[in-house]
Amino acid sequence: MGELESRFRVVRYSRRYHWPNEPIAEGAEYAMSDQVDDLEQLLQQLGLAGAHIVGHSYGAYLALMVAIRNPTLLGRLVLAEPPVIPLFTSFPPKPQEVLWLLVTKPNTALPIIRFAATGLGPASSAAKNDDMETATAHFGKAVLGSDAFKNLSQARMQQVRINSSKAELLSDSFMTPLDENDVRHIKARTLLVTGDQSPIVFHRLIDGLEELLPNRERVNIPKASHIMHEDNSAAFNRAVLSFLGA
Repeated sequence: MGELESRFRVVRYSRRYHWPNEPIAEGAEYAMSDQVDDLEQLLQQLGLAGAHIVGHSYGAYLALMVAIRNPTLLGRLVLAEPPVIPLFTSFPPKPQEVLWLLVTKPNTALPIIRFAATGLGPASSAAKNDDMETATAHFGKAVLGSDAFKNLSQARMQQVRINSSKAELLSDSFMTPLDENDVRHIKARTLLVTGDQSPIVFHRLIDGLEELLPNRERVNIPKASHIMHEDNSAAFNRAVLSFLGA
């Protein structure tokens, strides 16, 4: 925040259902469309149309959806490893779609299968049984990698636990479908960011975005996992400031 604030006015917000906001009510649907609406309304009500958006993971997916739905609301995009699995298959993946992906794009299919089999699937099963500790472990290891998850500080691990959501893992609308043509028509200058130690699935997903986006750059942050802005904040900040200030 300090580095970015030296050059820009910076606004950050906590998404609905996540600390310090009230958690989602029991039985309510966790829907990405609501989250996208929130970001659009935030930009409109604060008079921030044309702002640059820096999004990480799920937040980067939301920023991508705003760029598709309401492009006049944003300037440049920084997308740090958005989980754009719906660009290739349904979420969660359907067997017949996975088979087709294996035939057409095996280098992308295999990491998605592994992510679903070792992360999303076991995490969802544990969440159904109200075992959020196990669900968080499965999902965290799949997203960060086992070593990065194991090395989280106690304080950071507590943040992960607080923000873990049963409704999020079990939602049928956790992800909004993505259409290749919609992505091809995004005009905003976009920086795609990966961590060099992130699970391979994120690199393959970013490969897909890189092929489609017409006005994109890409940077790989060294010595960093999926939370590259924490693992190597200096390199992440340099990349973002260079892109936004270009």
